[in-house]
Amino acid sequence: MTVAQQTMRALVFTGPGAMELRDVATPGARDGWVPVTVRASGICGSELHGFRSVGFRRPPLVMGHEFAGETPDGRRVVVNPLLSCGECDLCHRGKPELCRRRELLGVHLAGGFAERVTVPAGAVHVIPDEMTWETAALIEPLANAVHAWRQVEQGGIGRVAVIGAGAIGLVSLLVAAHEQLGEVTVVDRSGFRLVLAGRLGAAVCAEELEGEYDVVVDAVGSAQTRASAVEHVRPGGTSVWLGLAEAAAGFDGNGLVRGEKRVVGSFAYSPEDFADAVRLAASLDLGWATAIDMEDSQRIFMELAGGAQDPVKAVIRL
Repeated sequence: MTVAQQTMRALVFTGPGAMELRDVATPGARDGWVPVTVRASGICGSELHGFRSVGFRRPPLVMGHEFAGETPDGRRVVVNPLLSCGECDLCHRGKPELCRRRELLGVHLAGGFAERVTVPAGAVHVIPDEMTWETAALIEPLANAVHAWRQVEQGGIGRVAVIGAGAIGLVSLLVAAHEQLGEVTVVDRSGFRLVLAGRLGAAVCAEELEGEYDVVVDAVGSAQTRASAVEHVRPGGTSVWLGLAEAAAGFDGNGLVRGEKRVVGSFAYSPEDFADAVRLAASLDLGWATAIDMEDSQRIFMELAGGAQDPVKAVIRL
């Protein structure tokens, strides 16, 4: 093997607030795992927040949990990055996404911000030849939305709100529209993102919520948005929290009790949710990601982390 084959280009989390383009060692073989040549890897909002300190992600780390690529036998695949133990009580209850020893590629293990990655053989899902790599990189966020809506009792939904028109908010909108769950309002501070939400099917686009909704999805996860998600859900309604921007809750606990409101956390997805997202992706408008080169990835990552709103979804293309 040549020196060039022994190393690869990667975007690496090197310390709090620091991302660097580096040449790193190519991952070696591992029993039961397969190498994937990465073709596309999405930059997630959780990474833009998570790289600011050392927590679940420990440097040096190749991040990236939203990725797709090719296997040595020529299959075009998207990768489910959630790894569960299969042995704990929650795994046995059919809740592997809540596994007590769960790990995520790109968080606990090397991920897709690199030319190559090694993944469990059971984590790969074949995608259609006609699917673009940018669309394939959005399947992981889409699986989050599929799972989130399955946290909600489907009867009696007429008015739905989504807080945040980033990637998670937009795929939540798309799933709600596909499932015909009711009229969807999307709120965001970015006019650019609200225009996109309107194109994708939002009935109302605004900067703030007004009135009451049967379901409010918080795709941001700040104290302010969580408070709004609880305030604007009707008595007996449900607020689903997906966002992880900060730890603070910020909502009125007494109002929650008096209104018998329900707050549901939604983390990741089951294997069935992910497989359903693979099938659903071809029927949704997921053509709004922006492809960027690996050599531009560090700059664009830092711009997004600094508050840039465009692109709505950056996908590193290799």
